[in-house]
Amino acid sequence: MVHDYFRSTNRLLPALSEAEYLRLEPYLIYEPLSVGTVFYEASEKIETIYFPHSALVSLVNTLSNGTTTEIGIIGGTGMIGLPALLGDGYSSQRAVVQIGDGSVKISALILKREFDRGGELQKVLLNYAQTRLNEISQLAVCNRHHTIEERLARWLLTVQDLTQAGELPLTQEFIGNMLGCRRSGVTIAAGTLQKAGLINYHRGKITILNRQSLEVVACECYQLFYDNFYQKLGSRQ
Repeated sequence: MVHDYFRSTNRLLPALSEAEYLRLEPYLIYEPLSVGTVFYEASEKIETIYFPHSALVSLVNTLSNGTTTEIGIIGGTGMIGLPALLGDGYSSQRAVVQIGDGSVKISALILKREFDRGGELQKVLLNYAQTRLNEISQLAVCNRHHTIEERLARWLLTVQDLTQAGELPLTQEFIGNMLGCRRSGVTIAAGTLQKAGLINYHRGKITILNRQSLEVVACECYQLFYDNFYQKLGSRQ
């Protein structure tokens, strides 16, 4: 059984009524998440669904030449394993933990059974699925039309929103992989933001020093992502 603390740290679960949540609670299991944990590889059957707390999980596509691009990041506003409810039950991306914390997990079969009953749970999770589709389509536009500096600012702000962390353990190589650009491009963009006093980058850790100014630098996609996550899924804690 999961205590109220675990319920409150993921925004999808508190969106349920007490009665709806209590039906799920006996099946929810707390699990800590460490950096590098892989939930699923591409084309792998999804057996378990996760609701992260302040962890950060990347959904990554990898090309045959080894190039990786992040197509989504999921934190406390979301869930890992949506295809088990809406698709064929197989993951189309690699899902890997980039910033550790905790989560609750539930059998995909059990959640699918509850989802298929319709009602409140189905409505909440379909609403979440719509936010994911919105994010993916906006990312396609962002990666095509905005500069690395704008995208980096947007990405850092979104990561901080999802993790609520003051210091982000992110290397430039990792950020480059996630943004689908070369490390050298991230180095230049991060250097520009650091010289402007917006972030501090040291030994693989990034601290946002001035959120307000960083939001000015970020592309318009940041506000769209923020509205998508928080207006539809509940206000920021």
